[in-house]
Amino acid sequence: MELLQQALDVVLHLDDYLAVFVATYGAWIYVALFAVIFCETGLVVTPFLPGDSLLFVAGTIAATGGMNVHLLAFVLFIAAVLGDALNYHIGRWAGPKVFRGEAWWGARFFKPAHLAKTQSFYDKYGGKTIIIARFIPIVRTYAPFVAGLAKMPYPRFALYNITGGALWVLSLTYAGYLFGNIRWIKDNLTLVILAIIVVSILPAIVEVLRAKWSNRAVQQS
Repeated sequence: MELLQQALDVVLHLDDYLAVFVATYGAWIYVALFAVIFCETGLVVTPFLPGDSLLFVAGTIAATGGMNVHLLAFVLFIAAVLGDALNYHIGRWAGPKVFRGEAWWGARFFKPAHLAKTQSFYDKYGGKTIIIARFIPIVRTYAPFVAGLAKMPYPRFALYNITGGALWVLSLTYAGYLFGNIRWIKDNLTLVILAIIVVSILPAIVEVLRAKWSNRAVQQS
């Protein structure tokens, strides 16, 4: 419980933690942010890492002069693209073994519910899932894995990967840069972070509710 509270505190006060990191380690902040975004998108075992809120808050820190926003956006874009590419290849190699239950580590590191939800998302939206999922936590982490599992042709995946990575990173990072210095946002950044999290998970909530209503309608008919 204490660990969860600490993680929540970090997420809700990312601006304070990032500001301290920039003041203490300087340019190493680019390396740290690269690692977080790369791991969140590239490793199926780390879907809990902050993504949307981190991009926005990093943009706000850049607006104060702590970082070069253009270099920041480029570094995070590369991290997002490389992370998805790694995840795709992991899914292509390990995905079938996980679904068939042949991998002893599958049950330990892969949550079946998350895989199933992402698979249904992929079945509905096809390759565009790679772009849409960029803005949905957890699904964002599992989408490239499922694309690899489904053996989507890599050139097609790469196009969706680059497009989605650019839209995700640039929109949130530059939004933080442009609006982060507005007085109300600076004074209420915790509320803004919470709003970003809620908006991010809203599509997943809508999909779950829609599925429940559809099942209920089928059962009553």
